[in-house]
Amino acid sequence: MKTVAVIGASNDRTKFGNKALRAFRNQGYKVVPINPTEAEVEGEKAYASVLDYAGEIDEATFYVNPRVGEKVLDDVASKKIAKVWLNPGADGPNVVARAKALGLNAVRACSIIGIGDSPSRY
Repeated sequence: MKTVAVIGASNDRTKFGNKALRAFRNQGYKVVPINPTEAEVEGEKAYASVLDYAGEIDEATFYVNPRVGEKVLDDVASKKIAKVWLNPGADGPNVVARAKALGLNAVRACSIIGIGDSPSRY
């Protein structure tokens, strides 16, 4: 089972960070919500940073504004996360450039669609 960190996971079911968490879980992933202001998201323990999660993380999907995303990329690189989804709205030019500079395997696409699901289901 692959593990995905949902950066910007939220308890607001109208937000894509919440929809992504539910979509990845439905597709069989272990989900790790990353949000420094939430203790739990959709019944899953939330973490302030990917570095606070003790286990390995295979993928990270970004649902935060580019200013936040740019700062989080260093933690993602330190955690050696193999694949990084930069979703629409989170894929600002500075984020893309920083991901490239860090040597991350960054995919600029909607991760929900990328895993074979649809945001409209959530």
